[in-house]
Amino acid sequence: MSAVDTGSVPTSANQMIPRKDMAVIWVLLTAAFVAILNETTMNMAIPHLITDLEITPLAAQWVTSAFMLTMAVIIPTTGFLLRRFTTRQMFIGALTLFSAGTLIAALAVGFPMLLGARIVQASGTAIMMPLLMTTLMNLVPAASRGRMMGRVSIVMSLAPAIGPTLSGFLLDHFSWRSIFVVVLPIALVALFIGWRWLTNVGETTQAPIDILSVVLSAFGFGGLVFGLSQVGGLGSGVSWAPMAISLAVGVIGLGLFLRRQVVLQREDDALLDLRIFQSRDFSLSMAQMFLLSLAFFGAITVIPLFLQDGLEIAPTDAGLVMLPGALAMGLLGPVIGRIYDARGTRILLIPGSILAAGMLWFYTTLSVGTSVWVVAVAQTLLSIGLALSFTPLFTASLASLSPKFYSYGSAVIGTVQQVAGAAGIAVMMAIFTAVAGAAGGTEVPAAVAAGSRVAFTIAAVIATVTIVGAFLIRKPEDDGAEVPAHGGH
Repeated sequence: MSAVDTGSVPTSANQMIPRKDMAVIWVLLTAAFVAILNETTMNMAIPHLITDLEITPLAAQWVTSAFMLTMAVIIPTTGFLLRRFTTRQMFIGALTLFSAGTLIAALAVGFPMLLGARIVQASGTAIMMPLLMTTLMNLVPAASRGRMMGRVSIVMSLAPAIGPTLSGFLLDHFSWRSIFVVVLPIALVALFIGWRWLTNVGETTQAPIDILSVVLSAFGFGGLVFGLSQVGGLGSGVSWAPMAISLAVGVIGLGLFLRRQVVLQREDDALLDLRIFQSRDFSLSMAQMFLLSLAFFGAITVIPLFLQDGLEIAPTDAGLVMLPGALAMGLLGPVIGRIYDARGTRILLIPGSILAAGMLWFYTTLSVGTSVWVVAVAQTLLSIGLALSFTPLFTASLASLSPKFYSYGSAVIGTVQQVAGAAGIAVMMAIFTAVAGAAGGTEVPAAVAAGSRVAFTIAAVIATVTIVGAFLIRKPEDDGAEVPAHGGH
């Protein structure tokens, strides 16, 4: 593990990070990019799957729902897995699963085979981001973490921006299998490079995995995400009973899971060590991230619907409206990271939260007469506000923990984003569907605009709360002073 910086600000991050450590980070960044790129390509393919595999739209939706559910179940376990197994073992395991799932999907002859392949893919994808963030925190000196987290934000922003465009091109010229055919060789190259040159980072523990915790985690987080995913469809014929049962199972399972972790962490055997929440900055950062993700994921689900059904523009054009914002988020990541390293959190979080909330409030004024260019500018400004928020939140939250807890912190970040994203999409879609339906249906542009405005109002109210949180979160000390109780080295 690299030595912790004494507090001096480096003139170049690469000068303070050994070449072999930078190689590890780049391999992980590449693998994470491929995994997230794949995650964002399938939505465009759903109409093609319905026709080619002769399945219903509800069944086709499981291609993405099963992926999301698998992620929600596995990510909470990665905190333990990253301490139990070496960096090489986790990387090779994750990329092997991802590559195998991609190959099976490319060869799929029916829907069950494709669905199984997506679950295998998701099992590998769920490990990649926690592995990347944990490894980065272990290798990068405290004074350079912001700019390195900025590179992570490039991966998290550019991959979703490129994914739909890439899949659209492939679907226009080839079959849906071509998506997996293109991704597979990239994954295999990353797997080979990692197998050949990746070195282990940090120390491992020999604690046995608690099977009951895994089961409770699956019921808890899986039940919540699945139940939330059903909320948006209530207005279109989906029964409330499966949703209510799933949410109840999720709440009970999560409660039992948390109780068991409190017991197990006394002996350092927890699947997800909750002592990380004894850090004030980590807890505040997670609350802020939950609210931002809730508003953000809900809003970006409604915006394309408004563009296509409210302003009546083509899907390709709607994607182009969203593209500048996604590119801005990614390209600004390193710049924002440098500012974080030099000036801390508030100079970024305060204007970022104000800008994000302000743009969502502006969205509440959209109508069928709004110019597409106005929406494109507003979406870009919203994305900039979110970029100003997410990079410092990622960095400050993990930097507030001791190295022993980095893996657990990374797992919680991923879990918070999954659950908040599912909740945001569920709430916004339910509101959008109900209001649009009451105003005449989604085939009426004015009704779509009305439903969008109410959904954006909810997102704006949620985002406004984050302005308060922006004043409370600070940059932790470089020596990791904010360490959970009983969580020392």
